[in-house]
Amino acid sequence: MKLDFRIEIFKEGNLYVAVAPELNVSSFGKSQKEARRSLREAVALFLEECKRMGSLDDVLIEAGFKPKNKEWRSNDPLVTERMALGI
Repeated sequence: MKLDFRIEIFKEGNLYVAVAPELNVSSFGKSQKEARRSLREAVALFLEECKRMGSLDDVLIEAGFKPKNKEWRSNDPLVTERMALGI
């Protein structure tokens, strides 16, 4: 099985935080490369546990992934932007 998903990387203090938004999984590292590698490991462990519990397909569908052949793909956003709101 192949899973294609988006990641976002943020700088927080001296660390880089990598997030897989659709899966709600995150990790961190001292560099972008390390954060990316750490996130890959965290996502793999999360998916292994879902598979072990028999809920992998349900979790992926609920997260917005769609199966195509032997690959699961997330929906790409039509627009990505920032919005500010004064409160």
